[in-house]
Amino acid sequence: MGEKMQSRGSSARLSGAVFRSRIPTLMVSMFATFASIYVAGRLWQDSESRVYLIKELDRITGQGRSVVSVDDTLKIIACREQHKKLSALEMELTAARQEGFTSGRLAEINGTDYKIRPLVVIGIFTTFGRKNNRDAIRQAWMGTGGILKKMENEKGIIARFVIGRSANRGDSLDQAIDNENRQTKDFIILDTHVESSEEFPKKSKLFFAHAAEKWNAEFYSKVNDDVYVNIDALGATLATHLDKPRVYMGCMKSGEVFSEPSQKWYEPEWWKFGDKKS
Repeated sequence: MGEKMQSRGSSARLSGAVFRSRIPTLMVSMFATFASIYVAGRLWQDSESRVYLIKELDRITGQGRSVVSVDDTLKIIACREQHKKLSALEMELTAARQEGFTSGRLAEINGTDYKIRPLVVIGIFTTFGRKNNRDAIRQAWMGTGGILKKMENEKGIIARFVIGRSANRGDSLDQAIDNENRQTKDFIILDTHVESSEEFPKKSKLFFAHAAEKWNAEFYSKVNDDVYVNIDALGATLATHLDKPRVYMGCMKSGEVFSEPSQKWYEPEWWKFGDKKS
């Protein structure tokens, strides 16, 4: 009996061991099945990507190669990323154009009335004998009449030519500017300033003071009459800085600062700009 009972016990233990051994085997089988499905799925995705890359390379290069090298693959991926970035920038620029680059902030006038503040006032520094330059700017990006007014109303960008008076007040030079301004109405004439290459810093200060008094704008800008401004790019760039107080942008110092009075671009206060040779 004892031996029999012992035998039954051994059989039970053996049966239990066999049953327990089936559980890990089942788990391994399930894991292998899932792994096979995962690998097959990844291979399918990789094959789709490979086909896409082949088509992209054929489209870009016009060659019917059946193999894509690692370098070509990286180039295509880089092109796709650049395309995405360009598309995003184009969307931002389109949205900015539709909004007119205006700040949306209201300026109070007369205590009760409000209007949208201009985004920027651009002073185009010019002088006598430069009418051809001014006409080229009007045709290229500034516009005249209704086009100039539309840029002001829709984009909040005001552009004016800035000039002083002749040393011989009221001479033919002054008369030519007055006649031109009567036709175009796009000048800021600084009556207290005498046009002179030595007085450019003073002219700048007078312009900024005049512009700030006349227009309550977000920004004030100065360019020369040989500069062609990309209005859309300028408006989009300035719009990104509206939340920053006291922004000052531009070319602060580039190239040599001329310290000799005999030089054309002599800067009397050259020492303020650091090393005159850098």
